[in-house]
Amino acid sequence: MEQNIRDPRDSSLSLMLDDSEAGPGSPAVSRMDTLEDHASEGHSRGDTTLLDAYSNAVTKVVERVGPSVVRLDIRHGGRGRAGSGSGVILSPDGLVLTNSHVVQGAKRAEVTALDGRSLSGRVLGDDPGTDLALVRIDEDATLPPAKLGNSKSLKPGEIAIAIGNPFGFDASVTAGVISALGRSLRSKSGRLIDDVIQTDAALNPGNSGGPLVSSAGEVIGINTAIIAGAQGICFAVASNTASFVLGELVAHGRVRRAFLGIGASTVPLPRRIALRLGLAQRTGAMVSAVEAGSPADHAGLLTGDILLAVDGAPVTGADDVVRLLDAEKIDRAIPLDVLRRSDQRRFWAALRERK
Repeated sequence: MEQNIRDPRDSSLSLMLDDSEAGPGSPAVSRMDTLEDHASEGHSRGDTTLLDAYSNAVTKVVERVGPSVVRLDIRHGGRGRAGSGSGVILSPDGLVLTNSHVVQGAKRAEVTALDGRSLSGRVLGDDPGTDLALVRIDEDATLPPAKLGNSKSLKPGEIAIAIGNPFGFDASVTAGVISALGRSLRSKSGRLIDDVIQTDAALNPGNSGGPLVSSAGEVIGINTAIIAGAQGICFAVASNTASFVLGELVAHGRVRRAFLGIGASTVPLPRRIALRLGLAQRTGAMVSAVEAGSPADHAGLLTGDILLAVDGAPVTGADDVVRLLDAEKIDRAIPLDVLRRSDQRRFWAALRERK
């Protein structure tokens, strides 16, 4: 049903003239109407300026990072294409970071650059535990690398721009904001990926492995998953986790890591408690899940505990937990400093290698 909604300006007040302002032959326009017209014009100009600034920011990011984004096509044993996805070049010698579920255990990948060049690549390493994989382009293609940013400095509400190749539509760009930080997401291997970025920048099949980029033009995440049936709930592996995995894959071809058996998210520490305990850090990693029978379970960790340190090294977020559970701690019993409710406690965990 249509409703007749009256314009609030269409009132007896808006029709009143200020006789002192109106001379002979002056148009019958009220001072109120004039002021409202100026205000409307000011709002319009302001909105246009803001939209132009936003548009320019996104455009500059795409111009800067777009040439670093490639399409990956995967084939198994000479058969037809098994799958495709996106990747981002992170070094001048052609190192491409993508998702583990994009390469699907393959040894080779076909790489298509933004300019249409078809290149060949080999899979250097694969880490299903973080859904990341590394491909090296065989040819000397001189493609421009993108820069990894510091995901720890991000805040919800910041602009997030996704670049990828959804459904074969190459170099597609979507933009939104960072919806939340420090999420945990279960990978196809069953392991919880910690410190995941949630964004509402639209992702579709084929975006996987492409970069999530900040307004500064830095890669802040590797797009990895969406929730089927949901709108505006998409996820990316944080760049700090990606940086750690990248180094391990380059050095060893795989990521050897100690197994603790928790899911974690970054949380602020209660200021009053931090001051009372003399803690220098402002954030920690809250335990969101404890795997049954894991070293964390045997050590006595509980959901809701906040990790402050692992083996004496400060923990300011979930990405620190990922980084600190390295190969050197395998088969060692290490101390875990924990905030439980308002008390600081120490637990000991006998770590083993993650299988």
